[in-house]
Amino acid sequence: MGMDAKYMVRLDSDECEYLQSLIDKGGRSAATLKRARILLKAHQGWADSRIAEFAGVGLSTVFRVRRRFVEEGIEAAIFRKNTGNRLYHKLDGEAEAKLIAVACSEAPEGRNRWTLRLLADRLVALEVVDSISPECVRTTLKKTSSSLI
Repeated sequence: MGMDAKYMVRLDSDECEYLQSLIDKGGRSAATLKRARILLKAHQGWADSRIAEFAGVGLSTVFRVRRRFVEEGIEAAIFRKNTGNRLYHKLDGEAEAKLIAVACSEAPEGRNRWTLRLLADRLVALEVVDSISPECVRTTLKKTSSSLI
């Protein structure tokens, strides 16, 4: 019973009703509902292997749900963590338009075409941005769905 004993799930009646209402109503992600079912079955004393088979998940998932419930509470155990990995774009719409205009213009003298590094340097020289990487230029141009360079 190794992993079962370390993180015991004990729910009060309000928590059981809350989890059951989540499952009954639906409207949540499948993963959220699975985690709710895992907690209910763990509270009922089911073994991790049986819970994993019932929920269609691995043993480690059952273990992690139990652990998060014990360490962080019911909300943390059920709902996905906000990882904070939002992607922030350096270029707004106006700056993107300037980048595209530069990319569509004549290449600098001595060059056949614009390179990502040259475009990045030109945006800095035009004071569109303080600094920008060639990778940011690449992803911005890729977003436009055109082969400008």
